[in-house]
Amino acid sequence: MDWLLALLAGYLVGSVPFGLLLAMAAGKGDIRQIGSGNIGATNVLRTGNKGLAALVLLLDLGKGWVAVMIAWQLWPAMAGFAAAGAVLGHCFPVWLKFKGGKGVATTAGTCFGLFWSIGLVFAAVWLAMLAATRISSLGGISAVVAAPIAAWLLGKPELVPYLVFIALVVLWLHRANIRRLLAGEEPKVGSKS
Repeated sequence: MDWLLALLAGYLVGSVPFGLLLAMAAGKGDIRQIGSGNIGATNVLRTGNKGLAALVLLLDLGKGWVAVMIAWQLWPAMAGFAAAGAVLGHCFPVWLKFKGGKGVATTAGTCFGLFWSIGLVFAAVWLAMLAATRISSLGGISAVVAAPIAAWLLGKPELVPYLVFIALVVLWLHRANIRRLLAGEEPKVGSKS
């Protein structure tokens, strides 16, 4: 049952809706009522508060890392389940009727927790694509696809199934973004559309 405990612990840690809580605390209202309706940092950025968005990004990343660290301490062989649970918790939090964020920052945190080198590859791909295109979704999509490839190349094949599962969840949640990317209609960071 260790795998289930790790998954549930990861889910509970991942389900803390920092974007929603911090936006409300900062007087920005219910973040689910603006932009994409998601609770992640990209949507918080649409409030115009860059500092708040950066804090949400760090906390969402941090909860992915914390979930994996808890698993390493309690169920070392099940850290991959905790990683998957954290991303599922962020994307489908029970407290918000299973409507959360899209999981990119939390995935980054889990990658750093599972094996720091995978986290570095994730961050490098994410930031490079974001810098090159100014399209947040493209950076995130590229990074989640890169993570299982990095795990394989860095000699951590046991992490590949978990990272593939996480990537599929994140890609599914970005399906509308992918359609807009293919149509050349995905907005850039800082644009009004």
